[in-house]
Parts: sequence; structure tokens; C-alpha cells
Amino acid sequence: MSDVRQQRLEVRLAQSEAEILASQRLRYQVFYEERGAQPTAEMAESKRDFDHYDPLCDHLLVIDHSRGEGADGVVGTYRLLRQSVANQNGGFYSADEYQIESMLSTVKSGEIMELGRSCVEEGYRTMPTLQLLWQGIAAYVFEYDIKLMFGCASFHGTDPDAFSDVLTYLHHNHLAPEDMRPRAVAERYESMARASIEAVDARQALRDLPPLIKGYLRLGGYVGDGAVVDHQFNTTDICIVLPTEKVTERYYKHYERTARVS
Repeated sequence: MSDVRQQRLEVRLAQSEAEILASQRLRYQVFYEERGAQPTAEMAESKRDFDHYDPLCDHLLVIDHSRGEGADGVVGTYRLLRQSVANQNGGFYSADEYQIESMLSTVKSGEIMELGRSCVEEGYRTMPTLQLLWQGIAAYVFEYDIKLMFGCASFHGTDPDAFSDVLTYLHHNHLAPEDMRPRAVAERYESMARASIEAVDARQALRDLPPLIKGYLRLGGYVGDGAVVDHQFNTTDICIVLPTEKVTERYYKHYERTARVS
């Protein structure tokens, strides 16, 4: 995959163990120190978020070259796992929360990719940074012929009723087609239809969506059936399903036109 650079910021895959460790430290900072996730003792000691999926994944990084090269400049990250790799190593992370078999079976050629562990350092949470990340994802999608992306996206907090109107709006307006619809596993299933849709202010619900979820919907994404409470990460999760056509159309063409390839 070619690197994507705009001014001092660059998006590329991690090229060393040190860069992966830097991404894990950033994840720890955002998920645990900012948002109240519960670390294991080993995570707390090392100040890193990690699991057994990390060695299997590609790690997309945003690097600010004004802060340093490589690991010193990591200010954003996304974790990418292709189905061809997941199939050889026990499956996808999201399968702990969602039944995804029917969704996986809808893609007859090309790859499926799981997106996860997305985070950006607080001072870099701007539209240019997010657009650069998506240009990097689009380039990766082209490189590996990825037809469908999916993954869990989160609301901060573990009370689904706190997001009642937003979850209800998503359930009634953005539910994935039945043949490709993930469903929360039975023992963790929380209904997203928590209120009367007639009582939901759609415009306000859209305003209340986390920026990442709003971005997925703008690109033609869908949601699965049911939310899942993740107490370790202090989140209420939904499953996003995103065909890649609009992503590559919007971001890869922009990438080809404006990015400097290193």
C-alpha cells in the first residue's frame, strides 16, 4: 500500500514493532485514561492496549512528522484484519459480540475486512485527520480488493437507555439488508428499538451520533441488529456493515488527485 501524505501528516501502515507499540500506547491513552475502560494488570503496567489479534492485523497509522519520525509521531490509528488472515487464526474479533456468518457469506469474490480500535489523539480530532485516515483505508481497500468492511462502533457508556433515541433511529432507518445483517449474540443482545420511532426527533438523533458512526452512515453504511454492552471498554457497541464502493469512490479518487505518494 502506498503512503498518503498531506503537509506534516502522513498515513501509512506500521512498519516496525516500535510503531505498533506506539499505536497501543495511544489506544491505552484514549480508551483507558480518557474514556474509562478497565485494563488488565499487564495493560496498566505497560500503559498499552493489546490483545491476541494485534499480531494478526495491519495497523494503519497517522504520523505527525513535526513531532518525530516513526513511533514518535503516531497520533492516530486503525486496526485492519482481512478475512483471509482471520480464517487462518480463529476468526474475527467482532464474532465475540455478533453473529456474522450470514454477512460473510454474501461476498463471493474479493476480501472482507474488519475495522477496529480506531482512535486519534485529542488535539488531532479534526476533519483533515479523519479524511486522511479514510484515504489510507481506501488505498488499502484497493490494494487487497476488499468488497465489504465491518466492525464494532461505540457509544461512550454502558447504559443503552442513555442512547435510546439514537439507537431507535438507527434501527428503523439504517438496518442492514437481512441477508447481510449481523445480529448481537443472544446472551449479550440489547434491543436497539428502545423507544417509539414516532417520538424520536430524527434530526436531533443524527446530531447526537458519534462522529465515527455518522461518517460510516454518510458512506452508505448499515447497522446490525442489536447493541452489545462492553463493560471492559465502558461502551455500548453496535455493528457497522460498510460496502466499499462509496468509500473508494469518495476517498481513493481524492487520494490519487491530491496526495503525495512517498
